[in-house]
Amino acid sequence: MRILLTGFEPFGGSALNPSQQVVEQLAGKTTVQGLVLPVDGQQAPQVLLRAVDSFRPQAVVCLGEASRRAVISIERVAINLLDYRIADNTGQIVTDLPVVPGGPAAHFVTLPVREMLRAVQVAGVPAELSLSAGAYLCNQVLYTVLHHLAGSSVLAGFVHLPALPEQVAAGSERMPSMSLEADLRAVRAILAVIEQAANSAI
Repeated sequence: MRILLTGFEPFGGSALNPSQQVVEQLAGKTTVQGLVLPVDGQQAPQVLLRAVDSFRPQAVVCLGEASRRAVISIERVAINLLDYRIADNTGQIVTDLPVVPGGPAAHFVTLPVREMLRAVQVAGVPAELSLSAGAYLCNQVLYTVLHHLAGSSVLAGFVHLPALPEQVAAGSERMPSMSLEADLRAVRAILAVIEQAANSAI
């Protein structure tokens, strides 16, 4: 099975992003293609869609950082809204604009989210189902890929990872964190569920 696994480069003044580190660790393993997206509202959606059309995956799993969350968050919905709380890495802030003009108000993810949640918890990593991916670039790329793949058999979704302990130690405020090892266990469990779901559908 071909899976496209994406993450983001560091942003918001941090030198690290757990999603980038997970992608770099897992890319090239079996049939996983890795891609690190720029934190650039103009470029990230285009880079993602080019990779989808080139690699032609059977599933797309996007990862991102949610520094204030304490557990793995498996997203369920992408909304057609851009409303950045901070600037992207090009300095741009977007407010109250659609991701896709004229597109549906929301798209539901197509990955088996409840099975993914159980697998992550069985792997010993705390996790939750989250309603929305927010309105920053994480939501933007999720909505973009779901809109692009609507009506196809390709599965797609998004998983938020907490900050790494190194990021918290370097920060000025106390935030929750999760180790890279726990992130990797969680994402490996998620990929295994997706592969099983795809094989069952054949």
